[in-house]
Amino acid sequence: MKGPIKNILVYIDGSEASISAAMYGIALSKSTGAALTALYVINTRALNDLLKARIFIQEEEAEYHRDLEDDAGRYLNHVKKLAEQKEIEIKTVSKSGTIHREIKTEIKENGYDLLILGGVSSIRSRRDEFFNETDRAMRSVNCPVLIIKDEDSVWEIFESI
Repeated sequence: MKGPIKNILVYIDGSEASISAAMYGIALSKSTGAALTALYVINTRALNDLLKARIFIQEEEAEYHRDLEDDAGRYLNHVKKLAEQKEIEIKTVSKSGTIHREIKTEIKENGYDLLILGGVSSIRSRRDEFFNETDRAMRSVNCPVLIIKDEDSVWEIFESI
């Protein structure tokens, strides 16, 4: 395969924006021949914070973690079905940890050329900026990042391939 993009990682968090990012990744993979991987990260940092704040007890945290694992499987399966519709092979990966660190580690360990993210949310305060994991990932990875914003045009692109 020729071109700068050979290995694409798309981050899935269950939001509509991340599904649009996956659809764009599928279209880009089809047009470039690049390998495509979808990554879902279960945010254990947030779970630990809930436990420390005594919002959850240990048993509730474990149950909620299992629910999040089920969600990860559902979203990754949905993305896999979207890729199958367009006859694209996609690898799915589910990890647990701090989101921006897991994204960064995945990129470093597997040599991705491009990270695709759903639209980055607007930052309303310095605290939001500090705790926005997707924004932190965008700023800290060592590969180009593509932010998907216009979901309507993504649907048109996806349907046209």
